[in-house]
Amino acid sequence: MTASRGSRRPDGGHRVAVTGIGVKCPVGTGVQEAYESVLKARPTAGVVDLLVERGVSVTIASLVPPFDVDAYLTRREARQIDRAATLLLCAASDAVTAAGLTEGGGPPPERVGVQVGTGMGGLASMEQVTTDHWDSPGGLPVHTVPRTMANSAASRLALRYGFRGPCTTYSSACASGTTAIGEAARRIRYGELDAAVAGGVDAPVTTVIVGAFAKMRAMSARNGEPALASRPFDADRDGFVMAEGAAVLVLERWDAALARGVAILGEVAGYADNCDAFHIVAPIENGEMAARCMRRAIADAGLAPADIGHVNAHGTSTVLNDRAEARAIERCFGAGTLPVTAMKGVTGHLIGGSGALEAALGLLCAARGEVPPIANLGTSPEADLVDLVRSAPRGIPPGPVLSNSFGFGGQNACLVLVPA
Repeated sequence: MTASRGSRRPDGGHRVAVTGIGVKCPVGTGVQEAYESVLKARPTAGVVDLLVERGVSVTIASLVPPFDVDAYLTRREARQIDRAATLLLCAASDAVTAAGLTEGGGPPPERVGVQVGTGMGGLASMEQVTTDHWDSPGGLPVHTVPRTMANSAASRLALRYGFRGPCTTYSSACASGTTAIGEAARRIRYGELDAAVAGGVDAPVTTVIVGAFAKMRAMSARNGEPALASRPFDADRDGFVMAEGAAVLVLERWDAALARGVAILGEVAGYADNCDAFHIVAPIENGEMAARCMRRAIADAGLAPADIGHVNAHGTSTVLNDRAEARAIERCFGAGTLPVTAMKGVTGHLIGGSGALEAALGLLCAARGEVPPIANLGTSPEADLVDLVRSAPRGIPPGPVLSNSFGFGGQNACLVLVPA
């Protein structure tokens, strides 16, 4: 396995260590809290007053619980940035602190990159200023442009810490966070960077965004029972639950992390992405391209499908996507050959933030040998294809995890993470 080959990969590239994780998400505002929450499989969805007041047909979502933003940002900083950038900066602060990059022992600033994935960019802020100032553009806030830029969160992060390597924003729909982590790992693997702060974020719980997804019938309409609304792979699933949040990983060259003496949490060992090129919002029904993406990510890690300990599925709780993903997993691994979990039954769907959160928590699950159960899972039409974890965490030997992310536009992205 890749994890036993010193500091270099078989292809000569650098191994990529994970040395810090930070999260601000519906299941917790700290890593340990979030991990324990997904193991308990307690859904976080609830009624959102704003959606009720504005008459949106779907009135439920999963929100980040209140936390002390003042501990991370000055009041002035908080006024100048939008919700997504706030969540990203706070999550990144925890990750950077955990990795010790703020203590002067890390790589030179020009060798540290920032790679952020977001599906919605500054759309939430644009909605707000448009609603508030449609008839009075003269009153637009002076920070409107930097608040609404798609790359605002990444740029603010680089500015805060003085990281002067490539600062890139990726938008590949619901695969954005996974894409950002994978592309950051590639830059480190092939020597462009020594370290990167990489992750995903979105804050899409707004009138227009939720209303637009509801119009497509992509979201669950269980307004009266929000805790039962997100049910990946369940026979009665009727759509996803919108969520907000951010997750950030600090990645660095394995040998550099060892030299710094920082704790290594695991390795980003494999990454692949491709496109269905089939339909703007629906996946290929047989899962062909998603399966190819999985196989490529596993091969990129120097592993075989039999080496993977469990799959952290994209599992949105929509009929077509769950069915296609189950078929893709069966194509890659064979029917029922390894445990499959899906965290969105608990977290909701963070759009661009989901892949990063699931990679982070999936790595912890893989390291501790615990696969979380899928919330609200009863009878499943996919049970003959995949071994779905239900009712309670399942113990497995610590080992590699495959984390899947699939998005509108046919975007597929997969990561293989190996515990240290």
